[in-house]
Amino acid sequence: MKYKFILICTLFVSISLLAQTKVKGIITDTNNIPLPYCSIQFNGSTEGTTSNENGGFYLESKDNWKEIEISFIGFKTLIVTLEQRINYNLKLTLEEETDALKEIIIVTGKQPKKNNPAIDILRKIWAQKRKNGLSHFNQYKYKKYEKVEFDLNTIDDKLKKKKIFKGLEFVFKDVDTSSVTGKTFLPVFLNEGLSEVYGDNILNKEKEVLIANQNSGFSTEQQLIDYVDDLYSEYNIYDNYLKIFDKSFVSPLSKTGINNYNYVLADSSFIDKKWCYNIIYYPRRKNELTFKGNFWVNDSTFAVKEINLQVVKNANINWVKDVYIEQEFELLNDSIFVLKRDFLLSDFALSKKDKSRGVYGKKTTIYKDYVFNQPLKDESFYDKKVFNQNNDSTYSMSRTFWDKNRLEALNKNEKGIYKLIDTLKTVKKFKNINKAVQTMYSGYFEIDALNIDYGPIFSTFGYNDVEGLRIRVGGRTYKSTNDLFRLEAYTAYGLKDENLKYGFQAKWLLNKKNRLIITSGKKHDIEQIGATLTANTDVLGRSDGSSSLIGTGTNDKLTNINITTLTGEIEPTPNLILKLSANYKTLSSASDTFSLDYNDVTASSGISSKIRQLETVFSIGYYPKRKMSGFGVQREPANTNYTQYFTQISKGSKDIFGSDFDYTKVQVSLFKLWEIGGLGRLKTSLEIGQTFGEVPLGLLSVAPGNQTYFIFNNTFNLLNFYEFVTDKYASFHLEHNFNGRIFSRIPLLKKTKLRTVIGFKTFLGAISDKNVALNTTGNSAETTLTAPSQDPYYEYSVGVANIFKLLRVDFNFRGNYFDNTEARKFGITAGIRFNF
Repeated sequence: MKYKFILICTLFVSISLLAQTKVKGIITDTNNIPLPYCSIQFNGSTEGTTSNENGGFYLESKDNWKEIEISFIGFKTLIVTLEQRINYNLKLTLEEETDALKEIIIVTGKQPKKNNPAIDILRKIWAQKRKNGLSHFNQYKYKKYEKVEFDLNTIDDKLKKKKIFKGLEFVFKDVDTSSVTGKTFLPVFLNEGLSEVYGDNILNKEKEVLIANQNSGFSTEQQLIDYVDDLYSEYNIYDNYLKIFDKSFVSPLSKTGINNYNYVLADSSFIDKKWCYNIIYYPRRKNELTFKGNFWVNDSTFAVKEINLQVVKNANINWVKDVYIEQEFELLNDSIFVLKRDFLLSDFALSKKDKSRGVYGKKTTIYKDYVFNQPLKDESFYDKKVFNQNNDSTYSMSRTFWDKNRLEALNKNEKGIYKLIDTLKTVKKFKNINKAVQTMYSGYFEIDALNIDYGPIFSTFGYNDVEGLRIRVGGRTYKSTNDLFRLEAYTAYGLKDENLKYGFQAKWLLNKKNRLIITSGKKHDIEQIGATLTANTDVLGRSDGSSSLIGTGTNDKLTNINITTLTGEIEPTPNLILKLSANYKTLSSASDTFSLDYNDVTASSGISSKIRQLETVFSIGYYPKRKMSGFGVQREPANTNYTQYFTQISKGSKDIFGSDFDYTKVQVSLFKLWEIGGLGRLKTSLEIGQTFGEVPLGLLSVAPGNQTYFIFNNTFNLLNFYEFVTDKYASFHLEHNFNGRIFSRIPLLKKTKLRTVIGFKTFLGAISDKNVALNTTGNSAETTLTAPSQDPYYEYSVGVANIFKLLRVDFNFRGNYFDNTEARKFGITAGIRFNF
């Protein structure tokens, strides 16, 4: 999902409207040294920008202006007359202010923290911030209009001549120029949303009710829309950290800001009849997650009136060349400032070079019609589930409705996007390219005429020591992402064992409101059932250790599994899922070198090699703050940073349908992600479980080993399969990503943008004497059942992430139990991670 919009945006283009005044140039001092962070404004207006680290700037306005004003503390203000509407390649020189030189005012480099008027104002902002904004009122309500746009940027003749656009030349009719970066661009995608937001600070609750939504031709791509919405999550500039692209940037208004930024009091002026101060800020150190820019703050309430933030180019963030934010606040009741307009522009690109092509992502949010201190809704309103159907009129409002209710009119090129996409849908080449992109993203190849998909294509080949080379083909029914019914099926064949495997599953969404889903399926296959602690009730789910193409050792401890399941699940309240399933399964060893034998007094030989078991499974999953995409029978998470609580109780029933064992297995797990400000991100995972009753190896809990060279969550990288077997256990995983904070402090390594990742994993468990006795049969291939009951097993790792922006390599070290058979003391695992 995180790369999909970059790929699809290369397929479209649109129309544009040239602005009235454009200015681009570079600012230097009399010694020809570039001056960063200078203030540039159209003379007589508040429209302006600041120069970048190299003194360069670009400024644009829809109005006609005759002059620009350039100012910087310690230099004389420069007024430049604009000879024409478009003024590029200007080279402007600022002269030093002699009076300022006599006062020894430092205007570049680190600014003082003491006796700095800008920091004095900043402290007053901290003291007054709780008296501004929505937190000042008991209840509030407002309208919110949001539009998200993607544009292909840096349009030139070389791009137009590429083969991919042959036959699509009409899309290059006109281009526009960004008012922030000065680059040409072509709009390609637009999504609009109109909603009402209700909040109650006494109840500490807020709810957003969607009124209408539409986009330019991708109504079925709800996952894309939801991902973009999460990507551009809302933020409060008064918070200490602003989350952008899953990164925690230090806010220039943060109480810790004086340790991360230089502040300069640059100007003062009337804005909307209120006297305001202008403060310029820029980072104290390179490579940290900080901004540069300036803000205007009122002199009496010390509330921010306007602010712009631009991510510095050397910040450790991938795939994003530039981020620019503007926020404008409105004065209410002559004393309270609330957000009026929020604009965010991000420049996605593979390279951060100035001439590299990329995709602009723009998000504009308008806030209007505030109502305060009226008991608008009771508590039940905030707790009630928001429900939208696929055919809900919310997604099919008329053009007349939008023209009347938009809080900001579309400009000419935004209007052109709708017409352009309608035209492209009729072009065969566009449809073929779009299908190729869809296949790479989803892993399925669409066969539109039959309403089925072939795939997953990435599971076509696998390998293990039992099957040898494994070939798999499969598919699913698919009309849209919001299908109420879906059937999936596959068949697989091993070239070594020459056996055919298969599986199929059907899902029905019977009640949309409470998401009542019935699932039924059957599977006959070979699997590594010791690769996870909590078994998946999805019969088509398959552990990563079952058929990895390469591994660290012999992968022969596999199990023949034949399972039939029937499952019902319901979501009575958002993100609370109750699930009840019944499954009947038979388990037997798939290899002569692996045994699932157990002592059985009812067998003629006293030993059985096959397990027949009816199992009832009840689970409760709670996922606060999780956002889901779509509303069909199968949904996908639109975010990843949510806490997960999970409890599962499995009950085995003896003698029913010939079942062999009575037992109860209880498992509880918790996953939580911790944002630790500028120190990075910490992931923690805890799971405990116990099996009550005597059961064979196939039903015990195995410490999940990892016999591959790849990184898999919640596995132990230096444990082999079945190295530890338990009937009660506790497992804990910790992983912290410093997001480059360590490497950014080391000379010569700063520019690499590498990121340090550390990890710690431990497993404690026990197995009863009765279960050991049940599974001790004298078979030469049987597994010795041992558990780390005295000293917890542990391992730790140090990793380097962000290699070539994609690769992560972990160096794993085993902490104890070196005497175990084939124990691995050290190992290297790697994985591809697409992270900003």
